[in-house]
Amino acid sequence: MGNHGFFLYHMDNDKEKAKQAYLDERKGSVASFAPGRIEFLGNHLDYNGGMVLGAAIDAGIYAFATPTEGDDIRLFSESFEDAVVESSLAGFSRQEGKTSWANYCLGVLKVMQEAGLAPRKGFSLTFTTDLPVSVGLSSSAALELASALVLAQLAGQELDRKELVGICRKAENEFVGVPCGILDQATSAFGKKDHLVLIDCEKEDFSTLPLPPDTRLWVFDSGIKHDLVDSHYAKRHGECQSALGCLRESGHDINYLAKAKKEWIAEDSMPENTGKRARHVVNEQARVLSFREGLASKKEVNELGLLLNDSHESSSLLFENSCPEVDFLARKLQAHSEVLGARLTGGGFGGAVLAWTGTGFGPNDAEAIAKEHETQFDHLPSVHAFAPSNGARIKPGAA
Repeated sequence: MGNHGFFLYHMDNDKEKAKQAYLDERKGSVASFAPGRIEFLGNHLDYNGGMVLGAAIDAGIYAFATPTEGDDIRLFSESFEDAVVESSLAGFSRQEGKTSWANYCLGVLKVMQEAGLAPRKGFSLTFTTDLPVSVGLSSSAALELASALVLAQLAGQELDRKELVGICRKAENEFVGVPCGILDQATSAFGKKDHLVLIDCEKEDFSTLPLPPDTRLWVFDSGIKHDLVDSHYAKRHGECQSALGCLRESGHDINYLAKAKKEWIAEDSMPENTGKRARHVVNEQARVLSFREGLASKKEVNELGLLLNDSHESSSLLFENSCPEVDFLARKLQAHSEVLGARLTGGGFGGAVLAWTGTGFGPNDAEAIAKEHETQFDHLPSVHAFAPSNGARIKPGAA
């Protein structure tokens, strides 16, 4: 693929050479890589106990850890060069302002300390990334997993993938303060090349499903940035809990909103916004199950793609976590003959649109849609072509 200005390509030769040179400079450090993730289908189902589909991608966060004497710790990210964090193993605290990026790794350190899994001596952590941030690709979860892997190595500990997911989710919930489910961490941990990750969030079961061949994943960044802590994410979480409470008061013995039935929502007299959130969650769960069953029965990809279109409409109208820029991109992509389906991906309230396409959709098609967006909103979206990849691991670049 050529360089079209607004594209970030992840597998071209120049990029691979630059990445390898960067890694060579850091030989001798303990190193890890954690991929970003695309939420393929299942918007806001993870904390509602549903089943979700995600894909780990071939871009993410690299962490390099070097042990030091004493108990001093130093955190540095090349994305935030003027926001270095220096503290100690016993004295670190939650960060505010420009150093708040470090809360994801400090939270992991705290959880690992509580579990007796953390290093007992100080260290220096350096992070670099080829993952666009604030796009809905979960750079936060990738930062958590990359941190946990290198910290475990420094401590001489081995973490299985499920344990890794639990540590990182707890860090984000309790230290960072984001009430996320396990979609982000689990997809990054359990990713498999050319596969989707299917997550049963209630049972915390993880499996993979092969993505149909001759299809591609594209992400269009609307340019509207979001911050999950300061956004409406927590509000939506609360509304879902209120909907669950209404159903339980009506006599339905369920622990998660995704386990509700459509007819229960119609019968229950819950407040308007609460009812909208509940309808989205229940219908979105049905779409995930239909996609899984469609893959198993080898349904036509065009039919499966319509489930992504329906998901976007539900997120926009019922869950109300879209925005005009994201809706515009989704509509334009859905109208293209080579696009199987398109929907917002991630927490929403800005961020990105996922396009699942056939091989006939290429850079020229993407550029044309991006330019239409620029004409409408005076902003040219960045467009990223990704491939489903293997999950978080020690030794970047290892298969």
